[in-house]
Amino acid sequence: MGRAARSDHRWSSLGHSVFVAALLALAGCGSTPPAPAPEPLVITPGPHFRVGGPYRINGRWYHPEFVIYYEAIGKASWYGAFHHGRSTANGETFDMYALTAAHPTLQLPSVVRVTNRANGRSLLVRVNDRGPFAEDRLIALSQAAARELGFEEQGVTEVHVQYLGLAPFDEEPIRPGEPREYAARSCELSEPDRLVC
Repeated sequence: MGRAARSDHRWSSLGHSVFVAALLALAGCGSTPPAPAPEPLVITPGPHFRVGGPYRINGRWYHPEFVIYYEAIGKASWYGAFHHGRSTANGETFDMYALTAAHPTLQLPSVVRVTNRANGRSLLVRVNDRGPFAEDRLIALSQAAARELGFEEQGVTEVHVQYLGLAPFDEEPIRPGEPREYAARSCELSEPDRLVC
């Protein structure tokens, strides 16, 4: 076989390969793509009562528990815009303009009295979230609550926190200046699975 014949043979083989590839591509275009896998069903509950089990954040263990008495002194910080509109630990929506707070272990939702020990200002807040998770922090308040207590600029202050009772689920968080108060209820746990108020 001469050089020209070998060259023609290569070109015809190449042409045949290109033709087959084009046919396969066209066949792929005409086929129906596989149906996407169904999205997993995610149920987002609305506001609900929550205690929760032990959990670990940044190497530290937290042990939530149902309490009927809680009083502590420690540092408070505040959180705001980054979390605004996100879901809280008990299914509510965080509102940086409302008088709310996050606590690492109290049952949710609860009402606590927070007193700024530096200036004596006191405020009732709805605890509906988990946090703060810094070692030296006791409670994290919404930006509005920090402003009302007079430590928004400093960022951190020493506070006295006193548990007053459970908060009703259907009660919207209060914004500063609203003519209403949180309706805390004192409850006791009569049976392990039943809450009696």
